[in-house]
Amino acid sequence: MIILFYGEDTYRSRQKFNEFIGHYKKTYKNGLNLIFIDGETAKFQDLNEICSTLAMFKEKKLIAINGLFSSKELKERFIEEIEKFLKSKYLFLLYENKNILQKDSLLKVLKKNAKIQKFDLLEGLKLKNWIKKEFDRYKAIAEKGVVEKLIECLGSDTWRISNEINKLVSYKLDSEPIKISLGDLNIFLKPDIDAEIFKTIDFLGSKNKKSAIELFQRHLETGERPIYLFSMINFQFRNILEVKDAIERGYDYYKILDKIKLHPFLIKKSYYLAQKFTIDELKKIYQRLFEADLNIKTGKVNPETALYMFIASI
Repeated sequence: MIILFYGEDTYRSRQKFNEFIGHYKKTYKNGLNLIFIDGETAKFQDLNEICSTLAMFKEKKLIAINGLFSSKELKERFIEEIEKFLKSKYLFLLYENKNILQKDSLLKVLKKNAKIQKFDLLEGLKLKNWIKKEFDRYKAIAEKGVVEKLIECLGSDTWRISNEINKLVSYKLDSEPIKISLGDLNIFLKPDIDAEIFKTIDFLGSKNKKSAIELFQRHLETGERPIYLFSMINFQFRNILEVKDAIERGYDYYKILDKIKLHPFLIKKSYYLAQKFTIDELKKIYQRLFEADLNIKTGKVNPETALYMFIASI
């Protein structure tokens, strides 16, 4: 049997992988037939030799391979020998910490022969329910507004959400029951500047300059440096322009994920925002950002003024 866990949400796919390994260890406590292989560095000969040895104590052997899709040689040979692996008594658990193009040759073969679970980024009610379950794992209670605030600040980044919940629970560990309030959350968490920048660009794409200015003003009032805000705007518009260019070339979403080396969350947001601008609009915006950056560096204008001038020009 072959099982594959993969997807954009690498936290949940990794969590599922670890759960599976944990269940195996509970069932077969000596662990002598649990083999881990790094797919990025291993050779097919290594895998073949492991599969040629007999399992000890008549236990089912579990071969866990991380990164099989990253090695061209190992992937191609795995496809060639897949019938042999399927007929063997071994269980192959494959894990990928990245998304996989749907047209990938190995993925196409596995779709016909393996059990596959894909972990997409969570949104809406699914994300809220997942966060509530994370609190439940710690036997903690999230008071009104906490779940929504986590989503507002961290979006669909389950790695960061999990880390923040862990910190919050540790902070309130002495209380019984463990209740997490918005006040507790504000001690550790401030709005994710990336998420706020995306909101600002979304407002600009909708010609809502008033809301974009209000967001900037809020960050300035909390002590964010104007030059940092400007650099983030510059960075995100560059990403959007790159994604838009790929769309114009006819690339689909998954090819863009493979082509552009950014976090899948950034790709997803940039892909959405790219629909709000034409390629010519984005090129003009990027030119304005370049000119504003030059004016800041040469002392012709201060960063805060440059920000407001840029928003007014969109």
